[in-house]
Amino acid sequence: MDILHQLLMGFTVALQPANLLYCLLGCMIGTMVGVLPGLGPTAAMSLLLPVTFHVTPVSAVIMLSGIFYGAMYGGSITSILVNIPGEAASVVTTLDGYQMARQGRAGRALGISAFGSFIAGTLGLIGLTFLAPPLAKAALKFGPPEYFALMVLGLIVLTFLSSGSMVKALMMASFGLLVGSVGTDTVTGTARFTFGITSLMDGVGMIPVVMGLFGISEMLLNIESKIDREIFRTRVKGLLPTLEDWRQSSWAIIRGTVIGFFLGILPGGGAVLSSFVSYAVEKRCSKYPEKFGTGVIEGVASPESANNSAAQSSFIPLMTLGIPANVVMAMLLGALIIHGVTPGPLLLSQHPEIFWGLIASMYLGNVLLVILNVPLIGMWVQVLKVPYPILMPLIILFCLIGSYTVANSVMDVFLMLLFGVVGYVMKKLKYDAPPFILAFVLGPILEYSLKQSLIFSKGSFMIFVTRPITATCLAAAMVLLLLPLLPKIGRRRPGATHESDI
Repeated sequence: MDILHQLLMGFTVALQPANLLYCLLGCMIGTMVGVLPGLGPTAAMSLLLPVTFHVTPVSAVIMLSGIFYGAMYGGSITSILVNIPGEAASVVTTLDGYQMARQGRAGRALGISAFGSFIAGTLGLIGLTFLAPPLAKAALKFGPPEYFALMVLGLIVLTFLSSGSMVKALMMASFGLLVGSVGTDTVTGTARFTFGITSLMDGVGMIPVVMGLFGISEMLLNIESKIDREIFRTRVKGLLPTLEDWRQSSWAIIRGTVIGFFLGILPGGGAVLSSFVSYAVEKRCSKYPEKFGTGVIEGVASPESANNSAAQSSFIPLMTLGIPANVVMAMLLGALIIHGVTPGPLLLSQHPEIFWGLIASMYLGNVLLVILNVPLIGMWVQVLKVPYPILMPLIILFCLIGSYTVANSVMDVFLMLLFGVVGYVMKKLKYDAPPFILAFVLGPILEYSLKQSLIFSKGSFMIFVTRPITATCLAAAMVLLLLPLLPKIGRRRPGATHESDI
């Protein structure tokens, strides 16, 4: 009953006119970002982060969160109508969604995508509502050593699950830790890696880094690549799924919701991984797996349910432990810290209006997204026709203005352009940005936890071995680091070639 009482209080916060407006604005921007190929929630949130500095923390996190889960809805529209995923989590939806559109069933694909997303998002929110408070209470027993070990494990898990080479992911995480350490040491007060530049004494700002990596770099990539956005010209009708559609997709929605919820909690899991896993599981469970990829409705319902459920559950580690599960949550962590709010177990007691107001706004946002996606399909189709030569200069101008106005610093503009080039080179060389961003955001907190632990133990590293949670997390991180080496060790064993000849 206490949780329901707190949730009711959250609705009084979320239903305030200003917060309701920011929720609607975030959902609309998120849907539009999901519709436009080449953009994504990370790029959009990095562009709009400076706008939130002039509003309350609860309004800021409501709008930024709306962009995130709104993009999960919007990404399915381009996947189904254009065969180009508007968002990375909607890649799998193209396999069956576009085939349904070619068969004249675009309306049914869009309808089951919207309603499946709503059901999964709502169920994921219910899990978030009842799981987060007890987890936060348990986290109150954590000290600096436990937080240090959890952050190390989170970084290693993310690099382990990275889409590219693990060596490259570890290199990017190390680079992120290095950039995050620029500035004044929080314990000793000495300047590090500033090269005598006064502007860097406070460290490298998050806004120019994320705007450069995800805003400028995306524009540079889109300029050099021609995206064919020819919309499959068919009349979108029959948006309400039939009883047969519900019969075929009901279990797919349930399975996708459960898979997405648990994978969303894991560091590095998120919406992208959950959509791929749920599609594979659904194909395995199906009585006709050979039909997947030819336009079966379960192939749309399952991944769309999974990515929306994962979007909700990924808030759990951020809000209860202060550890982001993916790069979007890392940006939310940075936004809250800028507003003077530290996510973690004390968030529920020190800032209950932010925690419960955010959860309540997500319930409202799911309803708003169904309204925005089902009746307004025609409007979003028109958004697809916005030419990139118009869109790109506006985004670059917005990046320049946003990075300068945060601290009225020309250095931030130069840093944004520098990281824009760095991000472009990273993507061309197949280096993943998420490990860098997570390490950049978590680096100062991780370092501070390490130093606190060593001060507490009078310089003894045994504190990381004698505490059970700390030792378990660090041991798990070590195992993950060593796993890729096992096949190489096996190949290099003396006598391995002789055994293969037997």
